[in-house]
Amino acid sequence: MTLDLPSTARLYLRPVQLADSPVNRDGEVFRLAGGLSWCSAFELIAREGDARILQRTLPVGGLPDDPRIAALLDRLARPRVPLALGERIVRLDQPQVMAILNRTPDSFSDAGTHMEDADAAAAAGIDMAAAGAAILDVGGESTRPGAADVWEGEEIERVVPVIRKLAAGGAAISIDTRRAAVMAAALAAGAHIVNDVGALLYDPQALELVAGAGCPVVLMHSPEPQRGPHGGEGYADVLLDVYDWLEQRVAAVVAAGVDRARILVDPGIGFGKSLQDNLALLNGLALFHGIGCGLVLGASRKRMIGALSNEAPADRRLGGSLALALRGADAGVQLIRVHDVFETVQALRVWRGLRDAALIAR
Repeated sequence: MTLDLPSTARLYLRPVQLADSPVNRDGEVFRLAGGLSWCSAFELIAREGDARILQRTLPVGGLPDDPRIAALLDRLARPRVPLALGERIVRLDQPQVMAILNRTPDSFSDAGTHMEDADAAAAAGIDMAAAGAAILDVGGESTRPGAADVWEGEEIERVVPVIRKLAAGGAAISIDTRRAAVMAAALAAGAHIVNDVGALLYDPQALELVAGAGCPVVLMHSPEPQRGPHGGEGYADVLLDVYDWLEQRVAAVVAAGVDRARILVDPGIGFGKSLQDNLALLNGLALFHGIGCGLVLGASRKRMIGALSNEAPADRRLGGSLALALRGADAGVQLIRVHDVFETVQALRVWRGLRDAALIAR
């Protein structure tokens, strides 16, 4: 098969017909990012401007011989490099839990839970690690819609004492912030990863700081990160628009000196997106492996769960959160960011047990 498309058309490969094992299927399935998910077909999409001009499902052995497709296949297949985080190595060949530890009085789902004092917040983090969290994601600013801005000095006062205590215990720690000064203080206190909802665009000094630190970074999509994580005017094609934005952002961050192997991407579920946008992104998660970076999914307790379940409040969204976590695992997502650590770790262990059983040849 050959492609008769304009040279300006952009090509995408979305893994479909996901499989739990390659056993007895040589040549029929394709392994995603060196992980525990395989696909038996790809949806080949071509886009010219804002329009899809080709959309066809093809078996893994039936793709056109085209250098653009070969480059996409290489990124889709390439195993993701483990994260070296202080004393810990976090492997990215299986889904891992990133635990949310907010020190904020106004987060939408856990407002004030860990605000009482740094010792109590650190103890909560230690419990999360004991429950199986691979990374503790510490944040001091709420990013819910309408949240008040936090002075960077106050944000530092919230997160640094907790990070110091967790680092002393050998935990792998991420700092959830948009501000370069907070990133610097957190890294100095013992954090290992920067998780930025602004994709290093909100603060003009953030990119240089991360490049100089040489630390891993999570780049999350939002429509207007310089202004804030919410807003925007909609999408022509949300799945492809978010993919293109993240791919371009990764290229810019690599050009600034950050090792591509240390970059992870997050499609930003709930940030400047409608319910239908979120569902389209979740259904298309495997597409993002084509960027060639580890994937992060943060859908825990999100409003979309309430919208699909009789407006259940944030503290009644465990079932939906687990459903989305398992959706991510099936699609090969490497880091799943959650509030409910014990339950999610248990669900993923059962998921892993099913995968292991499927890998035993009969």
